[in-house]
Amino acid sequence: MMELSTVREFLRRYDGPPCTLMEICGSHTAAIARLGLPSLLSPSIRLLSGPGCPVCVTPSAYIDRLCKLACTPGVCVVTFGDMLRVPGSEGNLQQSRAKGGQVRMVYAPFDLLSMAREEPDTQFIFAAVGFETTTPAYALLLQALLDEKINNVKLLTALKTMPPVVDRLLGQGANIDGFLAPGHVCSVAGWDIFRPLAEKYQVPFAVAGFKGPELLVALYALVKSLGQGKVMNLYPAAVEESASPQTRALIDRFFEPCEAVWRGLGPVPGSGRRLRAEFARFDAGSDQCREDRAANPGCCCGAVLTGKMRPVDCPLYGKACTPLDPKGACMVSEEGSCHQYWINQRE
Repeated sequence: MMELSTVREFLRRYDGPPCTLMEICGSHTAAIARLGLPSLLSPSIRLLSGPGCPVCVTPSAYIDRLCKLACTPGVCVVTFGDMLRVPGSEGNLQQSRAKGGQVRMVYAPFDLLSMAREEPDTQFIFAAVGFETTTPAYALLLQALLDEKINNVKLLTALKTMPPVVDRLLGQGANIDGFLAPGHVCSVAGWDIFRPLAEKYQVPFAVAGFKGPELLVALYALVKSLGQGKVMNLYPAAVEESASPQTRALIDRFFEPCEAVWRGLGPVPGSGRRLRAEFARFDAGSDQCREDRAANPGCCCGAVLTGKMRPVDCPLYGKACTPLDPKGACMVSEEGSCHQYWINQRE
């Protein structure tokens, strides 16, 4: 295996054709900013953050729907903590709770089961947001609801898959020369989900872990593979070529592909997962969440998510928009690029 010192020296001294590499994983965005990796790279290597944070790409209409449900008598919205302050077109869940709406935070979907058992007269709505990584957990939750005959839980889904949105970016001419492929997504879906895109656009993908050395080795592999349509699995401890048949069967039992709306990108065909018709009774109106209207027209989350703009170039960044008073989803989530730029003073 190549010495890390050699990898670092290559990346620092690289003077080949300028290249732009994009990570499409919120955890990679956070790690890159926290570890200061851009400062270790040659000026000819540019890093961009892509649509890798599931909270950040959730459209405003989804938040609006959650807020409306939270303020409905007899209904309680249950969500992860980073969803509480994501802005919709007229407010967020935290503000809805302050107005008397019922909103509870959990750390895992299965935390919902005890609530549902203890309060059978309350209709619980779970904010089911995520990529390939979390979709199996929602399928297991649905299986538990069926097994225990729990009837007071529904999901509002905003589930997305990564390859179609990468296809959209490249198909619209995004100047991306290589991708850091998301380790968490690939650990569930397999690294081969990116092979068709690599071959179609002759762009390399490197599946990476989350430690500094792992990320540096992945960046090195991408730079050395510019112009080659291949996928390199540099996270073999957690990632295999394909998803397990059991995982695929579990997801396919409850969910089917659909068009999904991404904040900043609009509708992307085949990029979502919705409940199959036979499980429609568990759906809380997910089809009503297809608009994306920014509460602040000056917010540039869409441009940031697609790599067209760095967070620091947004006119609201650090002025009207900070982690204490976020105007866009990218500043709310701890995996959002604007949030990470701010707390790590990245330029």
